[in-house]
Amino acid sequence: MASSTLTSKGRITIPREVRDRLGLRKGDRVVFQFDEHGNLLLRQETQSPLGRLPGLLKHLAKDRPVTVEEMKAVVKQGAAKSFKRSPE
Repeated sequence: MASSTLTSKGRITIPREVRDRLGLRKGDRVVFQFDEHGNLLLRQETQSPLGRLPGLLKHLAKDRPVTVEEMKAVVKQGAAKSFKRSPE
């Protein structure tokens, strides 16, 4: 049986035998969940196919989404600049 000690900051070290059995590596996330009997379950968090990409650049986002018309205008300006023409 593996055991660990809770630190004053609420952290624990997952014992090597548990990490190995779950296939956990540095940076992996785990989920703590109680079953219907009150037993604590620990499992590796399932990741989306995109991994951690969703929300990664959220800090760069504006307060409101950009409209399709705004995107088209920026693309048009960029194309005009690349070909040294004035946008219509």
